[in-house]
Order: sequence, then C-alpha cells, then structure tokens
Amino acid sequence: MSGNGMSERKRLILFRWVVFLSMFVLVLALYRFQVGQAGKYVQLASQNRLRFIRIPAARGDILDANGTPLATNVKTFDLMGYPLDLRKEGRLEETASFLSSLGIPVTESTLGSIVDRQYNVPYNAVTVLPNLTMAQIATMVSDPEFPDYLFPLPVSRRVYPSGPLLSHILGYVGEVTKKELETLSHGDYRGGDVIGKGGVEQFYEETLRGSPGEESIEVDARGRRVRVLDRKEPVPGQTIRLTVDFGAQSLAAELMAGRKGAVFAMDVQNGDVKVLYSSPTFDINPLAWGVSSREWNRLLNDPERPMMNRVISGTYPPGSPFKVVTLYAALAEGAITERTTYNCTGAFRLGDRVFRCWKRTGHGRVDIIDSLKESCGVYFFQAGLKTGIDALTYWSSQFGIGERTDIDLPGEVAGVIAGKEWKRENIRENWYPGDTVNYSIGQGYLLVTPVQVAVLYAAIANGGTLVRPRLVAERPLKTRGLDLSEKYLGILRKGLREVVRDGTGRPAGGFGVELSGKTGTAQNPHGDDHAWFVGYAPAENPRYVAIAIVEGGGKGSSVAGPVVGRLLAYLCRR
Repeated sequence: MSGNGMSERKRLILFRWVVFLSMFVLVLALYRFQVGQAGKYVQLASQNRLRFIRIPAARGDILDANGTPLATNVKTFDLMGYPLDLRKEGRLEETASFLSSLGIPVTESTLGSIVDRQYNVPYNAVTVLPNLTMAQIATMVSDPEFPDYLFPLPVSRRVYPSGPLLSHILGYVGEVTKKELETLSHGDYRGGDVIGKGGVEQFYEETLRGSPGEESIEVDARGRRVRVLDRKEPVPGQTIRLTVDFGAQSLAAELMAGRKGAVFAMDVQNGDVKVLYSSPTFDINPLAWGVSSREWNRLLNDPERPMMNRVISGTYPPGSPFKVVTLYAALAEGAITERTTYNCTGAFRLGDRVFRCWKRTGHGRVDIIDSLKESCGVYFFQAGLKTGIDALTYWSSQFGIGERTDIDLPGEVAGVIAGKEWKRENIRENWYPGDTVNYSIGQGYLLVTPVQVAVLYAAIANGGTLVRPRLVAERPLKTRGLDLSEKYLGILRKGLREVVRDGTGRPAGGFGVELSGKTGTAQNPHGDDHAWFVGYAPAENPRYVAIAIVEGGGKGSSVAGPVVGRLLAYLCRR
C-alpha cells in the first residue's frame, strides 16, 4: 500500500474519533442541562417569565324530556395562585392570615395540602379557594392587604334545581381524587378538575365535560401579569336531554313520601325511562359544592342508606311478581297446560314440611288464570315442582333475571338467580325440593332488582322482547327477542288483567286507565314483608310498565298497587 493511502486512512480514523468524541461531549452536555439540572433551569425560566392558567369548560346542561333544567351552571369565582409563588417562604402563612382576617378560617397546613393535591408543575395555577361570590371577590381585591400573587378566576359551578328529587338519576360532580386520576385513561384531567360522580353525570362524563382551555401569560419578577402570550378558549360540554318526565318523577316522590323503596317506569317498546325514584334520597347540591369529611361520613354511614339507588342496586326476593316466570316455564316445559287445575286447601305438604298459601282457608279448585288472579301459592308449589329447578332457572335467565339490564347508570347489580350449582358453591348444600317450592313463588335464595322485574313485565307486554332501559333517547335502542309462544304470553296477559279487574290487584285500578299487573308480598328476613306491585298500561295496547316496592310495607295490593296505578294513569294521560 502506498504512503498516501496509509495517510488517508489515518486521517479518516482520526476524523471518526473526533466525531465520536464530539457526539459524546454533546450528549453529556445535553444530559447535564436537560436531566441533571432540569429543575434548576425550569425554575429559573418560570420565575422570570411564564405562568399557565387552566380555564375549566362549562359543563353541559341536563334537561328532562320536556326541556326542564335538571342540572345547570352558575358563575362563581375561584381564588387562584401558582405553586411557585405560594411555596416561597412565608407566603402560605401570609395567605392564611389574610383569608382569616376576612372571616374565612383556613390554616397554613390546610393551604399547603390544597396546593400539593393540585400540583402538576410549578407554573400551572392552582385553586386556593373555590366557590366565591362576586361580592366576596370584590371585598378581597379591594383590600390593601390583598396578596399580589393571588388572582380571581371566573368559573362555572354545578347546581341542581330539583334538589334531592333526581339525585339517583343525575349523580353529582366533585373534585377528581388522586386515585381517580390514576385510573382515568382518557381526557386531559389534572388535580383540581371536576368530574361526574355517580348517575348520568358519571356515565356521560365525556359528553358533559367539554374541553378545558388554557392561558399562558408573562409575569414580572414579583409574579404580576405583564401580558397574555397565548390563549386557548375552553369548549363547553354538550347538553343532554333525558327521557325522564319531571312531573311523573315528582308524583312518584309524593307517593313514596316517608317510605323506603323504589319506583320505576319505562316505555315497553323502546326502554325510555320515565321515572326512576329511590327513597330515601339526598340533596346533591352540597356534594357538588363540597362538604366536610364529617358530613360526608354521616351521609355515607346513614343506616337508611339514602345514597343507594334501590332501583338498580337494591336486591330483593321478588315474591309473587315472579310467578309469571314459573307459569311460562311450566307451560313451555309441558309440566302443565292451560286446562290444568289444582285444589288449594290453604296448605301443601312436602315430606314433613308444610307450605302455606296466603289464604289459610284455601281457594278451592284453581285453574291457571285463577292462579294469577288470586295469587294462589298451592298452585305454584305444585307447578314449580313438576317443572323442576333446572327449567325454572333456565327460563329465569331467558327473562333477564340474574343479569344486568345495562341501563345507562353506574352501579347496577345482577341479583342472584340461584339454582343447584349456586347453592353448592355459596351455601355448601345440595338443592332440595323445598327450595324449588320456595323458588316457584319468588322466595328463597332468588334475588332481583326492581329494574329487572320491570324489564321482564315489559317483555310480556310487548310480545316477548327484552328492551334495554335508557335515560338518554340518543342511546341506541337495544333489544333481545325471546322467541316466546304468543299463546302462552296470551295466557299470562289474561291472568294479569284479571288480577287488577277482579283479583288481588284491585286497589291498583280505578285511576282512569285499564291496567294489568301483579301484586306481591315478599318475605323480608330483616323485618316486615316487602310490598310489590308491577303492571303495564293500557292493558290492551301497553305503552308503559311501572313497578313499586315498599320495604317493610306489608301487602303489595294495598300499599304498592295504588302507587303504580296512579303513576301509570298519569303517564298514559300525557
């Protein structure tokens, strides 16, 4: 190889080393400035120039089916500050002293916790004090002692004009918690933001929330605003119109005054919810504006459980309203026919156990229509035994028992469909014929929610289609055809009509609309029997189904029946 070739090769190798060393020095420098001393330079830059203000979006309104505002916003003010300024020595103490002088009791440590909870970066503004009126802000900023590192920000706050009337439907809003921030996988959420908690507010959070805006400003050395560098306007959330009828909801609350339980009504064809009322209830306005931990714990631990939505989360033995499932199963399985009769003496003996009908003197010879009309227990004891528990649980499942209805609310439970496997797994016992006897009349281990029973009766009324309940009409209609026998459904409908016309459900009639339905008095292991009634109207061309349960109310015919009768009459006249 020539000398020139060797020289060129050495120069190339040298060049490569120079490039390598240069890159190494550059990477080292970048690491030092961007990683090793990042905090220092960010702090220097933010101290001198930049501040960012997050501008919350106005939350979308919630209206009832007729346009009545159920949730809306009012303008208030938040007192804001920057962690960078507030954390300077003596600033928190100064702020606490100033606010206390105005009659707002707050401590330095409390302010420190407030800042830490919302902290993101030093130059993003945090809320020092929320929900101030114009008068309060005017008093503050006109005070010569007002700290110049604080400033007011106009914001929208949630109010619920209906108070406690629709609390279980609407839910409420509150400040996002640290745990919620960790689980939220969508949306631009930060500490201090408000999110839906329960009800429609939570289920439709993405629709109602909108998009927050942001303003970047330049400040001087004392943290005072010099000029606006950039501003992104917030995008308000969308308005939601519910299917709920405010007038019908008000009537349900009036009818349930002083009682524990639930009332629910919906369209049998499309599932539009007209009434969803759980009693007792609670006022959601204080929760939206902030309550103390003592007030929150008092509400949470109230033995009356006002925060539980009994319509979708309360589980009860269904009692006699379940008898339609037993009858359909018995007919479909060939255990009985439309001509089958049983003699009711008031009691039925199975081995060494005696199961009694509600009418101790008995009903005499009872056919299939009379079994519903008079709610004869002895008829169902025998029909259920001949059908068998496996067939009963199968048809229960077909009618939606033991599964969530998928209503557009959080917190719905599935109930308990029971059966042989369930008992072995949960009770560690075999299934006995006596269990089947209890099951056939909606007692024993079987547990349902009121909304499940309403969906079941809607399917009987509309010809055999399970309809998903919905609170927002824009939610897609979802149905499931059950491929039921129209002949057997006709038998059930005829029996349910007789219940109200001349049977145990007579107190539900007489309110100006022809309706069909079923009474129920279900055993309650914790006290007096629960009172049930479920029905649909008009009887010949059903539009609405409604259900009421009164916990510990006693007889369903006289207690729950008139609630459903009056409610259906109101809805059918609308």
